[in-house]
Amino acid sequence: MSGQEVVADDGRHAAQQATADPGRKERSRRPKRLSIRTRLTLTYSGLVTAAGAVLIALVYVYTRYVTLRIEVSALVGDAAVTPALPTGEATQVDTNIFELLGSILRSAVGVLALLVVLSGTVGWVLAGRMLRPLSSMNTAAKHAASGDLSQRLALAGPRDEIHDLADTFDHMLASLERSFSVHRRFAANASHELRTPLATTQTMIEVALSDPRASAEDLRRVLGRVLETNRSNRETIDALLDLADAQSGRLAREDVDMEATVRDALGLVAPQIAERRLRLSTHLLPARVPGDPVLLRQSVANLLRNAVRYNTDGGRITVGMAHLADGVRLTIRNDGAPVPPESIESLREPFVRGEGRGRTRGSGHGLGLAIVTAVATAHGGRLSLSANPTGGMTAVLEIPGEEAQSEPQP
Repeated sequence: MSGQEVVADDGRHAAQQATADPGRKERSRRPKRLSIRTRLTLTYSGLVTAAGAVLIALVYVYTRYVTLRIEVSALVGDAAVTPALPTGEATQVDTNIFELLGSILRSAVGVLALLVVLSGTVGWVLAGRMLRPLSSMNTAAKHAASGDLSQRLALAGPRDEIHDLADTFDHMLASLERSFSVHRRFAANASHELRTPLATTQTMIEVALSDPRASAEDLRRVLGRVLETNRSNRETIDALLDLADAQSGRLAREDVDMEATVRDALGLVAPQIAERRLRLSTHLLPARVPGDPVLLRQSVANLLRNAVRYNTDGGRITVGMAHLADGVRLTIRNDGAPVPPESIESLREPFVRGEGRGRTRGSGHGLGLAIVTAVATAHGGRLSLSANPTGGMTAVLEIPGEEAQSEPQP
């Protein structure tokens, strides 16, 4: 390989590194500055030096320019006599005073130098102790940037600004870890939900095409099954879009009549209630809240569909409404199979069903509670789920009024 080729390869390698890490070139251009620890140490030492220098100057000026009067008194009988000092003796006293001032100044400067060294050492140690959590935070941030979100600072010690920052950083890492975990499960479940019906459709079509004796009736029957599978896929896609709309936070705020919304949703599930001979008890109240009427109607309908789908034949559904201080609470309780309390919160995740994740006819798309949770959060409310002791589940949807929704949510 020639020298020109080596130079060209090195140039391409440098260009690839610059492309892979565009911030590296920018960081190399930044002027190098002293570390925070060094700057804090210099600040401590500078303050001690300045304060000591000012103190020494004031003492020296006061001692130097204040008029000193030295009187030598001798007692003669009952009266004090002040003898006059010769000129040479006065000069000797003045010279001794200047020597004393010089000695004091040298001693003060030496003590100041010692204080500067001590203050720098103490400042360096204190700055290191104060900035140690920031070093740990930097290490955790590097691990997080590489994909490891399990690092936590768990800072001990007194409650101060750095301690609060460390707690906030730990909370941020925990939230990111939960979010990424949910997104990974969502991607895996969505891939499963969409791949399975596509594979089923492909199998049905291939079987029909491979049979040369297939009649028109057989092909029509296959097309009917493909149409049913396609309808189920469309419902899943529509539910995913509804979930995205609910999580986007862009809501059409209107004055929604919740009583009418619940009655409309009950009308949608009335055929299924009659088919399974379910007993329905309702206690509705006039209530109006600001929100998106389409999303709120769909949320109530999803809760009622779940109450019907996961109920037992001849079971009971109870629908109740109550006024909050500023808002409305909708409670839907249904009978059914026992739900493990430890798995109740997992039902909020996309594509998780009460009887498991496997797809069966009539089991729904597994996005109902995920949509309701997102809609409640977008409206500043919440969805609470609890397992009934005798079986089934109770869902409580709380939607606040206008004033509560305008307040920032914690």
